[in-house]
Amino acid sequence: MTHLVHRNLRVVAPAAVSGQGIWLTGADGHRVMDGSGGAAVACLGHGHPHVLAAMHRQLDRLTYAHTSLFTNEAAEALADMLVGHSPGGLTHAYFVSSGSEGMEAAIKLARQHFYESGQPQRCHFIARRQSYHGNTLGALAMGGNAMRRAPYTPILSDAFSHVSPCYAYRDQAEGEDDAAYVQRLADELEAEFQRVGPDTVAAFVAETVVGATLGGVAALPRYFPAMRAVCDRHGALLILDEVMSGMGRCGTLHAWEAEGIAPDIQVIAKGLGGGYQPIGGILMNDRVLDPIRDGSGGFMHGQTYQAHPLACAAALAVQEVIRDEDLLANVSAMGALLEDRLTERLGNHAHIGDIRGRGLFWAVELVANRASKAVFDPAGKLHARIGAEAFARGLACYPMGGTIDGRQGDHVLLAPPYNVTAAEIGMIVERFGDAVEAALA
Repeated sequence: MTHLVHRNLRVVAPAAVSGQGIWLTGADGHRVMDGSGGAAVACLGHGHPHVLAAMHRQLDRLTYAHTSLFTNEAAEALADMLVGHSPGGLTHAYFVSSGSEGMEAAIKLARQHFYESGQPQRCHFIARRQSYHGNTLGALAMGGNAMRRAPYTPILSDAFSHVSPCYAYRDQAEGEDDAAYVQRLADELEAEFQRVGPDTVAAFVAETVVGATLGGVAALPRYFPAMRAVCDRHGALLILDEVMSGMGRCGTLHAWEAEGIAPDIQVIAKGLGGGYQPIGGILMNDRVLDPIRDGSGGFMHGQTYQAHPLACAAALAVQEVIRDEDLLANVSAMGALLEDRLTERLGNHAHIGDIRGRGLFWAVELVANRASKAVFDPAGKLHARIGAEAFARGLACYPMGGTIDGRQGDHVLLAPPYNVTAAEIGMIVERFGDAVEAALA
């Protein structure tokens, strides 16, 4: 009997007792390759000596000090590393304990920005369907994951509305070129601004590369500049959720670097601390912060574990490893290899509809029929069967259902650590391919 509330109340997951590099070991001795970094979290794998040493040093010095009284060296150094060079105009950082908390902070920061700018009517946020921005009520209302939203819909705020994602595999019309599809999506966003009142919109919010809900979907070229143009035309902010896709996961430190734009507020988390400590955060530009600095003088938001010294020390060490070991280059190289190996193994498979991603953030979407893109019966939970078959073969991946509308569609994510080797990529694809075939047999 367990007294812990597990994700599945009918099943107790096996206990993990150790982790080293890409490998996790269970209490029963079963060794599993962490091919998805948990939920795209463990960007350096497990037990990296530089990170552990930094955490030990911080433990010996300071574990906690409330931010109403003190700042701390680790938090200051982490902020300096992330925004001291003002990437894309981002100049300040605010650290919390998760991606959901980061999104809540982003919502409140955007609202306070306009409140103190003399535009208190700006209280509406436009996001996208088939997105995910976190599990707290504000973040859940912002997100478009129909399955996760369903039980809580009566208590979700109506300050949020949703437009279509950039999901070319299913939503781009036959004969519609990329430019026309992007323009159609920009027109849809413009129409939503007009529907709710353009001077009431605080921000448009999107995952730069969509994570678990849609499965590794990157936008078409020029999509984000088109969305940015709509926001700029109406004086709204652009908030990019890079909780999953950022901090190196897509081959650049920030996924937006490949899009030709920069956000006003960016939400970060998973690759920030690599799972060594719970940490998330938001990065922002001076445009966002200036009215608050010049007005009330303080962000009306605070959390007990904000800028936690041990969490910031761990995250700082993770970022130092990414920099000092030139891991962004490895993400690009191994990401290209992962794409090639997945295409070689599964590209012509009768039930693989799409292989997509960027960097070390890849997914396959499964279909019952490649030509029609018809889906499998959701009751069969194909994604979960693949996950179970992979785990039995010593591979952890990230299966998800409801790809299309919260109910229909199956996909599986792979997100290996940034220091993954070519040999490990080969093992991941071999075990994953075997799991797909076994689940479909």
